[in-house]
Amino acid sequence: MATFLKKYKLIILYGCSLALLLVILRWLEWKVVIMDHYMEIYLGLIALLFTCLGIWIAAKLTRPKIKTVIQEKTVIVREEIPFKQNEKELAKLNISKRELEVLELMAGGLSNQEIAEKLFLSLSTIKTHSSSLFEKLDVKRRTQAIEKAKALRLIA
Repeated sequence: MATFLKKYKLIILYGCSLALLLVILRWLEWKVVIMDHYMEIYLGLIALLFTCLGIWIAAKLTRPKIKTVIQEKTVIVREEIPFKQNEKELAKLNISKRELEVLELMAGGLSNQEIAEKLFLSLSTIKTHSSSLFEKLDVKRRTQAIEKAKALRLIA
């Protein structure tokens, strides 16, 4: 190996110096290109910066802000037994026939106005029956009243 280096020492030295000279010339050429076109380079870098910023902002703004919440709820599965109204519970809760009718129509998906028209009563009477039902069933909303009434087997 030592003889190889001595034999080709001059060639290796010339090769390395030419490579170094080529690197220096390329660096100077790059420097001249930058000097001649510095404004275009700056504008291109600014455009690139704002493009990246725009993409980032668009991704942030279009991301949905919905948070998924999972709630566990007991579902009552009824067997194929024919429906039989729980008369004891009706008497215990003191629910009148008219209130039961209103409850059944609520379960049918009718609004207060539609129930009033169907039963030929005023809207305020239906609201009174509804609030009385909510109080007797100890609930706050129609859906809770329907659910509880089905659980107690007051309605089908």
